[in-house]
Amino acid sequence: MTATLTIAIDGPSGSGKSSVSRAVARRLGVGYLDTGAMYRALTWWCLERDLDLTDAQAVAAAARELPLDIGTDPDDPTVSVGGTDVSEAIRSTRVSTAVSAVATNLEVRSVLRTLQRDLMARAAEQTGGVVAEGRDITTVVAPDARVRVLLTASEEARLRRRSAELHGTADAAAVEATRDQVVRRDRDDSTVSTFTEAAEGVVLVDTSELDLDESVEAVLDVVAAHTAEPAE
Repeated sequence: MTATLTIAIDGPSGSGKSSVSRAVARRLGVGYLDTGAMYRALTWWCLERDLDLTDAQAVAAAARELPLDIGTDPDDPTVSVGGTDVSEAIRSTRVSTAVSAVATNLEVRSVLRTLQRDLMARAAEQTGGVVAEGRDITTVVAPDARVRVLLTASEEARLRRRSAELHGTADAAAVEATRDQVVRRDRDDSTVSTFTEAAEGVVLVDTSELDLDESVEAVLDVVAAHTAEPAE
């Protein structure tokens, strides 16, 4: 492994980005950054301040002022805004249904992209590497990452996973209740980022039929292939 190993992982909602990325970072002993949490934190802050999320300039201004503190320890990926721990609050339905309006704001993306790169560099310097996951990571935020992976899964698998995560069950009612957050979010986000097809140099890993451990091993296999020392 080189002194600083950057691994970028992208993919649609429910593909396993967060769980797999955290586990991979933990296994490799490097930092972890959930860039999606940053958009959620900004959304939470805007909602708390009663900002109109359709006011693109106001939301962009909020992004520049956001007092965000995000942890890059895969065992404790905390998210705080203005000293308030929002790690759980940003996963609420209230934030989940509103985050697309913030995440599709191009000026917001530009502001947070700079912060994401700074956080990735800091984590890599501290631990020797970083696993960063979220939209645009493999193509815009870290196109020069040594390892770039696009996780994908069937819509059925993604809905089932997110339903179990949010509702504790994947029965028909829970899946339907989750559909809007998964399908609409991906549709909205696809207007400003590409995460359904692997760009050149990005390895596609389909997790539809894989459990978490198998998905982690699949990504670690990709990392091993990209970091192997060439034969003399």
